[in-house]
Parts: sequence; structure tokens; C-alpha cells
Amino acid sequence: MIHPCGGSAMLDLHILPATAAMLPEIVSLEEACFSAPWTRKMLEAELTGNPFAHFLVALSQDRSGGKANSAILGYHCFWIVFEELRLMNLAVHGTMRRQGVGRALVMEACRQGFEQAATRAILEVRASNDAARSLYTRMGFMPVGRRPQYYTHPTEDALLMEMNPLVLPGGRQRDQTGRSGGDAPLPDSL
Repeated sequence: MIHPCGGSAMLDLHILPATAAMLPEIVSLEEACFSAPWTRKMLEAELTGNPFAHFLVALSQDRSGGKANSAILGYHCFWIVFEELRLMNLAVHGTMRRQGVGRALVMEACRQGFEQAATRAILEVRASNDAARSLYTRMGFMPVGRRPQYYTHPTEDALLMEMNPLVLPGGRQRDQTGRSGGDAPLPDSL
């Protein structure tokens, strides 16, 4: 259960594959979250045309007042390319940040990558995005490099982060040979 920021109603959080019917709401969320958002065409290509892409949404089921209304709280586009999980784009509705939505989406991406034999996960994040960097660090990602002037609007460096080996809650991980093990410690925050 997730408590929305500033609200008293309880929300059930469900992580599901995105569908083409969700695209208008995903585009709206993308535009609200990013200064240089992906276009509808770009999002649609990831959702329907890229064989490596996976697209998840976090939905709420608001049950206050006896009525169920679904709303997209966040989405995550990621690629699984052979042994590598690439976290491409993560967006969470402004009122739901720091409520566990982003973490749940990243954890599900890691789980799916692990199940498809990924051994490591990588991502790029704006150097100034302290909240995202903190989330990824708590989840076990480490900074491994920078891409100067990678982002626009405003121009800014990208911080490259990696989780190598890919580790799931409970300590499950794959080594570089693709074998699964269970004795790697996780950060206390997971």
C-alpha cells in the first residue's frame, strides 16, 4: 500500500506492462516530468516497435468511497539486451515522488532482467538529479563515469551508473557467466 503525498486515502500499487491504450496518459506524464521529453512517436516506438524494449506502468487502485479508479502514477521503459539491463526512462507523477513508485518500477525491471539472464544493469541520469541518484545508489547502483553535455534543456552532464552484478532483494544475483547465486549482500535500504 502506498500513501499518496498529502492524502489520507490508501492506494494499492500495481506494476503492469503498458499498453498502446495507455499512451496518451504516458505522453502526458512524460511531458510533465521532463524538460526535454520524449515525443509521442518515440514513446510509441519503444512501446510497440523495439524488440528489446519493455514498458511498465505503476497503476493505483483508489478504493476510497467504495469506487475503483485506475491512474498511472509512473512508468518505466527499459531494455534487456543480452546480458545487460538498460534503464532508459523513468517518470513518476509529481505528487507521488518519494512514495516508493519509482523504486517499485526499477525493482520490477531488475527482476525481469534477472529472469532473462541479465548480469548487470546500467543507466544514465542528470548529474543534478539528486533524488534519482539517491534512489539508484540506495538500490545498489554505483557511479562509473560521465557523459559531458549529454542532456539538453538545460545542457548538462549525464552520470553513468551501474549495478554489476545485477542483484535482487534477498541477495539473488548472476555472475558474469550467467549463473544465479544467493550470497551477495544487498544495501540495508532494500
